[in-house]
Amino acid sequence: MKVTIDGQSIEVEPGTTILQAARMIGGESVPPAMCYYSKLKGSGGKCRCCLVEVSKGSEADPRPMPKLMASCVTGCMEGMEVNSKNSDRVREARQSVTEFLLINHPLDCPICDQAGECDLQDLSFEHGKSKTRFIEEKRTFEPEDIGPNIQLHMNRCILCQRCVQVADQLTDKRVHGVLDRGDHANISTCISKAIDNEFSGNMIDVCPVGALTDKTFRFKSRVWFNKPFNAHRECTTPGCCGKTTVWMFGNEIQRVTGRKDQYHEVEDFICNECRFDHKDPADWVIEGPRKFDKDSVINQNNYTRKLDTVHIATEEGILKGREQDRKKISMTAIPLKKEEQEEFKNGNL
Repeated sequence: MKVTIDGQSIEVEPGTTILQAARMIGGESVPPAMCYYSKLKGSGGKCRCCLVEVSKGSEADPRPMPKLMASCVTGCMEGMEVNSKNSDRVREARQSVTEFLLINHPLDCPICDQAGECDLQDLSFEHGKSKTRFIEEKRTFEPEDIGPNIQLHMNRCILCQRCVQVADQLTDKRVHGVLDRGDHANISTCISKAIDNEFSGNMIDVCPVGALTDKTFRFKSRVWFNKPFNAHRECTTPGCCGKTTVWMFGNEIQRVTGRKDQYHEVEDFICNECRFDHKDPADWVIEGPRKFDKDSVINQNNYTRKLDTVHIATEEGILKGREQDRKKISMTAIPLKKEEQEEFKNGNL
């Protein structure tokens, strides 16, 4: 089937969603996604960040769809035409969705471990507003330990339900989920039961915000101070690929995560043993530095990128000062006036 997104056409297989087609094209036409996760079945359709305008339904029915559609759950049709980046309706809708997601979200970026690799930060930077219209009191929750290595900060949660789905699909004994309804809905465990399955750490990787944090890494370092390396080990845990990204500060491994693609989705899930128990560089085969997008805040500290020498005209730009300031002080090039010389001799200048 042929589908056109922002004027760019591509051939896709039947069953492909608009979001998947946009990712095949790449670039700025790719809608943002906070709840969709290609590795999780049934994900998507919750956050409404990926709304697009379908200006032509199909060749059989060319009428435009009256409402904006969630691209992550809307299938492509033959001859479909979609507006994503170049639609005013879409931009306005994404700004409204971003404002809604930030209603109860606290300004924790200065202390949040997710800062620098947070999808909500990226969304807010692209579609957020500098002011808020929300004057009511934000809902608050106390941080909760939901496992020996995971802490839940429900204040930051946007209820994308990725952590619930990863627990459903990777483990046999899910003990947490969405409790209550409406504005009381929250992620929690039943009767404060701890999450202790072998793949629970993957909930940290799939969380798009800082709601689920690694207790072994909390407050240790900012991610842009670490050097990420691809590494692997022979893992005996069934279902674990053993391929990870190790984040090093000097010769110390401060945390271990799954390898993520350009859309911040893990390529393969890893077990808790690889994630939490192996922080010795000798446990890993280091493959080499991991590459990131050139605009990533993590990449600003990546020594694999060639940097140009910075030249600063210190004498001209700093020591000389501004011309109008130089005229205000006594210099040989700017002699004092006759009346000023008298005041200078008397010490009044």
